[in-house]
Amino acid sequence: MKKIFLALSAIITMGLCATAQNVPDEVEIVTDENVKLEMITPAQPVQETEEEVKAREKKLRELTDDVAYAKAANSLRRGYFVLVADNIRLGQTGYRRYDINGNSNFVLFQNTDGIIQYALNTGGSGINGLGGWTGKGQVRNKRIKEKDNGDVYLEYDLVGSSVDAHVCITLYHNSKRAVADIVGGPHITFYGEILPYRDKDHR
Repeated sequence: MKKIFLALSAIITMGLCATAQNVPDEVEIVTDENVKLEMITPAQPVQETEEEVKAREKKLRELTDDVAYAKAANSLRRGYFVLVADNIRLGQTGYRRYDINGNSNFVLFQNTDGIIQYALNTGGSGINGLGGWTGKGQVRNKRIKEKDNGDVYLEYDLVGSSVDAHVCITLYHNSKRAVADIVGGPHITFYGEILPYRDKDHR
């Protein structure tokens, strides 16, 4: 049996060698018709001029401002927003204060409720203990319109035990910047940004 196995192994080996010797050195390769390759050439880095860089950055700022304006305008129309002030003016011809905290100087509008607050943070003085005044009340006589130049104008009365004020807010076109003029009680003008806001009590 061992001799038979060795004999068969020798025959198989000789057959494989003979087959290998019959294979030509070069075999013609035919490309399959379903193979369609597209060679991608790496793109060369774009070399922008200084003017092109400025134009691109300006366009990006404009798009960002457009989005911010759309969100602010929508929040004015829906009646859920806060104007966070970065500076205020006390009195109709008073001086401007820039050293304020936006978290404590704001105009808040929540559907039918509103708050107006300014705080100079002078350490315990003022009606609200923050060197300023806080008025909470109900929103009445709300009127909103868009001007020809794209500015959005909101006007309303805020009436409560601590406030009886007329509020005029102008949101500037293509921006979230706004100004709120408060007449009644202390005359205050807030300068800042309109941000969509809905507190937990008005969800």
